[in-house]
Amino acid sequence: MGVVLAEESGQTQNQTAVVVDKKKNRRSRGRSKQNSPPTASSSLTGCLGESNFKGGVLILDREGSKELSLTRASNIAFTSLPAMRLNEPAADSESLPVQLTFSPGVGGQIHSGSCPDPIVYGDPPMTSYPQRKYFSSHWPAEAVHKALEKGRVFKALFRVNAHNRLEAYCKVDGVPTDFLINGAAAQNRAVEGDIVAVEVDPPSLWTRMKGYAGVENSALVDDGMLDSDNSDFVRENCKGKNKVDTDYDFRSCGNCSSPFQNVLGCRSKQSFGEISDPEEKVPEDNDYMNRHNLVAPKPSIVGCYSEINDAMLTTERLAAAVNSFPSKRPTGRVVAILEGSPRRDTIVGFLSVKKWMWSREGNKKDLKKSKHLSTALNCQYLLLTPNDPRFPKMMVPFKSLPDFVLKRLEVGDVSVEMDLVAARIADWAEENYIPEAHVTEIFGRGGEVQPQLAATLYENAIDSSEFCQETLSCLPSIPWEIPKEEIQSRRDLRNLCVFTIDPATATDLDDALSVETLPDGNFRVGVHISDVSYFVLPDSALDENAQARSTSVYLLQSKLPMLPPLLSENLGSLNSGMERLAFSIFWEINQSGKFINRWIGRTIIQSCCKLSYEHAQDIIDGLLDDPSAYEGEHSWPVLHGLFKWSDVVTSVKNLYEISKILKKKRFEDGALSLESPKIVFLFDEEGIPCDSVLSGRKESNMLVEEFMLLANRTAAEVITRAYPSTALLRRHPEPNPRKLREFESFCSKHGLRLDTTTSGQLHMSLECIRRELADDSVLLDILMSYASRPMQLAAYFCSGDVEDENDRGHYALAVPLYTHFTSPLRRYPDILVHRMLAAAVEAEEVYLKLKLLQNPYGGEMRRQRCLTDVYFDKDSIGSPEAQEELFAAASKHKVPCAETLAGIASHCNERKLACRRVKDAMEKLYMWVLLKRKEIFFSEARVMGLGPRFMSLYIHKLATEQRIYYDEVEGLNVEWLEATSTLVLSPSTNKRFNRRGSPGKCRSLEEVALLLSPCELNQELDLCGPNNREGSGVLQIGNASRSRLSGIPKIEPAVFPVTLRLLSTIPVALHAIGGGHGPLDIGARLFISSYFK
Repeated sequence: MGVVLAEESGQTQNQTAVVVDKKKNRRSRGRSKQNSPPTASSSLTGCLGESNFKGGVLILDREGSKELSLTRASNIAFTSLPAMRLNEPAADSESLPVQLTFSPGVGGQIHSGSCPDPIVYGDPPMTSYPQRKYFSSHWPAEAVHKALEKGRVFKALFRVNAHNRLEAYCKVDGVPTDFLINGAAAQNRAVEGDIVAVEVDPPSLWTRMKGYAGVENSALVDDGMLDSDNSDFVRENCKGKNKVDTDYDFRSCGNCSSPFQNVLGCRSKQSFGEISDPEEKVPEDNDYMNRHNLVAPKPSIVGCYSEINDAMLTTERLAAAVNSFPSKRPTGRVVAILEGSPRRDTIVGFLSVKKWMWSREGNKKDLKKSKHLSTALNCQYLLLTPNDPRFPKMMVPFKSLPDFVLKRLEVGDVSVEMDLVAARIADWAEENYIPEAHVTEIFGRGGEVQPQLAATLYENAIDSSEFCQETLSCLPSIPWEIPKEEIQSRRDLRNLCVFTIDPATATDLDDALSVETLPDGNFRVGVHISDVSYFVLPDSALDENAQARSTSVYLLQSKLPMLPPLLSENLGSLNSGMERLAFSIFWEINQSGKFINRWIGRTIIQSCCKLSYEHAQDIIDGLLDDPSAYEGEHSWPVLHGLFKWSDVVTSVKNLYEISKILKKKRFEDGALSLESPKIVFLFDEEGIPCDSVLSGRKESNMLVEEFMLLANRTAAEVITRAYPSTALLRRHPEPNPRKLREFESFCSKHGLRLDTTTSGQLHMSLECIRRELADDSVLLDILMSYASRPMQLAAYFCSGDVEDENDRGHYALAVPLYTHFTSPLRRYPDILVHRMLAAAVEAEEVYLKLKLLQNPYGGEMRRQRCLTDVYFDKDSIGSPEAQEELFAAASKHKVPCAETLAGIASHCNERKLACRRVKDAMEKLYMWVLLKRKEIFFSEARVMGLGPRFMSLYIHKLATEQRIYYDEVEGLNVEWLEATSTLVLSPSTNKRFNRRGSPGKCRSLEEVALLLSPCELNQELDLCGPNNREGSGVLQIGNASRSRLSGIPKIEPAVFPVTLRLLSTIPVALHAIGGGHGPLDIGARLFISSYFK
């Protein structure tokens, strides 16, 4: 397809061959590859330069660093880079994007663990030929900053498709569709999480949207929709975490005509297949922007666009232009890396050692052990395969290995490749197709839980260290009593019936509830939050440590607290029977759910009991009218104070009734709920997962959630009134429009009506669908999973950074303002909100006292709060006196300025995402351990996505998705019927030949399907564990192993021919993969009965 690159061959120079006659060129390429002698390469000579370089890549700071030079490391020549073409089928994410081979040298060689990994040699002979460059040079700082100012390039976050590393996306704020960065050349050494400068291609080069009518795989949901990393959405509440889809695709249709010529400039006098001269003098502005590199699309579509004014390429104009071509996805290329991703320093993976060891033994015959062996070893490289498929494989210089690794290798310990290691990207020169990395740490065996846990925490930069003495010294000593001045200045609620409702195992209790019935029939509901800000003083060591950690990290069986246990589980925890400092909000609510008034302030409380969610649910269900007869799973808690159990039972029931009214009103106002069951692991005595169950939320969970949402909304409203430009808020953008339409189309195709015009309409539609699918819980769970895919990321922000009030709202909650206030023991933003709220309450008190002194006879004014009450007196708060008091209170409580607050919000967003990644990794790890323990797991699955190459399946028992690839399989005939989106799989007796240029690509049928003959289904079956092939983890039936499979599947296997459509049900067999020599994964195969076995 267009231009093909021919590699260096023998002593010939680089050649560019245009494919004219396919057969001739194919034969000539074959002869060239077979007969060409190898080319030498340079050895590793350099080291990292100045601080502006990170991982061998020029990193530009915000102020515009001057251009620096770098002594490059490891100039290695590649001699068999295959032809690269645009729009080829997605490459296997487990392998390198191209096959790489390194020239042999004197000093020895090492081989990777599996084809097509590179074979790296050292100490090459001298050569006078210029080094091949695989990447174009990054633009200098000055050129980048000028281009950013003029709108010729755009700052964006670089994200990589986990299923295909050669496909990356960049989101530009204000543009509705992500830019596609396709191929290694266009990605230009950027890695997951980098902040990059992207140059946009002319529209004639843009690609067609995935999933659009007429494209291949029409029944296949695109990678972004199927990628579990970007697919979860959870309600916004104090007890959960928000999960979102970070792909921002948009819509599709139209042609590529003139309107966009007024927006994108030309790239004149430059072929897109041309490689820029690295020694060329950097041109000014436009000339430099026109440089392009490597592979081109068809020359026929490359046009020259007329010159335009610099100021026209603004984000707004680009967004308008993208909307003009809804059927196309913008494409571009990375021209500079503005900020290196923190992930560059925390790569986790496995080293390939065995082939290096074999090579080492062979080279010993030709080298004098005492004199030359160590020198030869220093010139060699090992291959590092990251656990995260979004990162490329990396070469690790032998001489850079830590001593504890070197010693093991030198004595022939090949078990090193079974250990998880940490590394950082040290260099990635233009001449190297893969980066150079240096190993920094080793965790232990990859198949064990603790090393995997340690590696996950390291990879996500989670601080798991103990709290230092300086931090602990900020806390009061034990025993501690509430100071008298606090008792005098706070409202005393110790005689109020207050209690907590939390998980049975919770130890950090930061919220409590109360309710009183008033004489007029109204209710006074109180939410009481631990006053953590009293202990965590601004700018203290404790505050700095809490800000750095930002959030507690929950690991299913344990947690890493944000605050020291002395505070999070003792002084700040609202333990029953203990006097505690709190921040309370009271609302007076009538029978219809209308708010009459409210009060906010600092208080002293004493919880009378700790209820679990199970206790509260039993009360709601009427099982606890007589606590003495309680026979629940958990023992009845101890009651403290002067209260009776009837007081607690009545309070819980009243709160439940009020919560139902509030919830009904909330959804009438347009809120959205996407409820689906979650998997819960069951552990044995040793803490190893032994089983799993699906669990949904109870009404008691929703009771607590409703009042926490109310408290968060109230706090957001008050701090925004007090500090309009420095309030810490949380917003949730509207969903991805394209994916929302795809979901709507999916429902329509299956006879389900869906209205996506607003969040409220979407919720009503989903509730109707829930009733229609009451008898098909699996399909309902699939639809709820699909409904969550378009949802975007909820994030903290500084109110001053978002001027448009419409952009401040929370889509799922359908509220204009929202924040986090209710979990200060485990979230740092809540502590900041407490300080802001304390400043607002204090300023209001001082202002009201001042007004009372000015008007002694206005007694009612003393009770009419102008800031924290339901009704807002904007004129009073806008007065100079009120503003002066607000400023003084903000200074006293050290409320951050807008710029500082924006930085804190960004850091908290990043830490929250890291915490989510850890949680997801832990769930995957425990699922892997569970499957490893069971050896094989049979289940029925529903087809969620379907196409000619692979299918995506939803396994309801495990609430997870898996893919099965069936292209290039020996003994399997695949027939894809595009017109009806139907897949037919049948056995094939014809020998399948490997595709030219992809040796070893063809897989065996056993890797795709677990085949049993009908006779075997009626007998006891012997199942052997994963075979010794690296990473395959294929389970085979046979007599070689006596590991028994009890109760062979109770589900019926499929039979050939297998005919599948969307939402078809198919039996599958799951098993654990990796751990010993590669990343953990879960393998899925079709479960089929066949005589063709």
